[in-house]
Amino acid sequence: MAPWIATALFLLDLAIKVIVLGVVPKNRRPSSGMAWLLLIMLIPFLGFVIFLVLGRTRIGRKRDEQQAEVNAIVAQRTATVPTLETAFPGPEYVQSVATLNRNLGAQPAMPGNRVDLFSGYADSIAAMTAEVDRASSWVHVEFYITAWDEVTGPFYEALVRAVERGVAVRLLFDHLGSRGIPGYKEFKARLDTTGIEWHPMLPIAPFKGEWRRPDLRNHRKILVVDGAAAFTGSQNLIEPGYNKPANHKAGREWVELVARVEGPVVSALNVLFGTDWYSETGVKLGEEISTAPPSSSGEIEGQVIPSGPGFATENNLRAFTTLIYSAQRRLSITSPYFVPDESLLYAVTTAAQRGVEVELFVSEAGDQFMVYHAQRSYYEALLRAGVRIYFYPAPAILHSKFFSVDDDVAVLGSSNMDMRSFGLNYEVSLMLLGPEVVAEMRKVEDTYRAMSKELFLKDWLTRGRTSQYLDNVMRLTAALQ
Repeated sequence: MAPWIATALFLLDLAIKVIVLGVVPKNRRPSSGMAWLLLIMLIPFLGFVIFLVLGRTRIGRKRDEQQAEVNAIVAQRTATVPTLETAFPGPEYVQSVATLNRNLGAQPAMPGNRVDLFSGYADSIAAMTAEVDRASSWVHVEFYITAWDEVTGPFYEALVRAVERGVAVRLLFDHLGSRGIPGYKEFKARLDTTGIEWHPMLPIAPFKGEWRRPDLRNHRKILVVDGAAAFTGSQNLIEPGYNKPANHKAGREWVELVARVEGPVVSALNVLFGTDWYSETGVKLGEEISTAPPSSSGEIEGQVIPSGPGFATENNLRAFTTLIYSAQRRLSITSPYFVPDESLLYAVTTAAQRGVEVELFVSEAGDQFMVYHAQRSYYEALLRAGVRIYFYPAPAILHSKFFSVDDDVAVLGSSNMDMRSFGLNYEVSLMLLGPEVVAEMRKVEDTYRAMSKELFLKDWLTRGRTSQYLDNVMRLTAALQ
């Protein structure tokens, strides 16, 4: 290599390193900033290119403006609704959490909801299918991953029947979430024959002005029918082995938790669908997106917590950490991908260290190599703090996402407890208040505990050095936001 070329490369390498020191840390959590800087320092040219492609979480000015517009409308129309029912008998901290959620996500907590939990995979799809068959005006369907297969076939057939009787059916799914599922092209072609109006979410189309960080996702799972009932939770709209031959051969199926709700939170979930529909189509849904609370259907207080790249405040992370710090007696967490940032790790370990009974349910097996090993890197710190960790037995994948605090609060939805869900994915979480709904969630937790194997520190410390090395390396990659 000619001396002048070597000198130029040296100077370019130095310039990149000096520039990124002042650029990368801006508005970034320290762990994320350090991970990016380490990558760029180790492999300057390639690392810098990766940073240019994946280093920004901005969703685009147009989508930011649409989100702000919807938030303003919701805030205006719910201005007279109290943040939390005045007579709510729960502990004082619940009021502050409800206020936090409203300030960040615009949605107030509202009483008068009925909630039914479905922990059976087929049961939830059957319930959604039955709901669609009762539809008289419209059906809104939004799922991160979906497919038309032998399990979801009855649901899609119900959607077709709804269209045939004059019901407006709208479907959203993530542009990348479903792309890797076998039969994706055939699925889209089949949709085109049904009369269902469908759109991919967050598509990458540079020639149409649609360009952003390619791994941003809309991870929400929402079904709303006629504004009368809604479903949300962890489950995607696909058969439990994700149509993958390797999963079927291994007997690997996903385990989920879904809530069916009636009452005011239905309109709040529908607002999220309407926001995403507006972002993807430019069309504002009118009468079908009402923020006026439906009539009371039950006794449960509920609040929808929207989060994602359109919210710079990491709504779900702030709500989760506030609730965890408020726990006094018992905290149970179920998360398939538990890769916490510093604030969440401190909240969980501090709860255990101040005497709260803390348990964490995770899968014994992993379906995502990098996340699986990154998650494992936190087990020692959790165990030393007194957190009890339970492995849901392989080959199943525990995909449920929920937690409960004392006898007061239950939270479930699409959000994992990892940095991707806090900063890169659009998510929906549902906070439910009161001992009745917590008791129902306890039944699910008790079932998981009875099936699971507890992990002990002495056993964990004996795992192989190769495994430890992989865990620690993948922990670094998890912070690249």
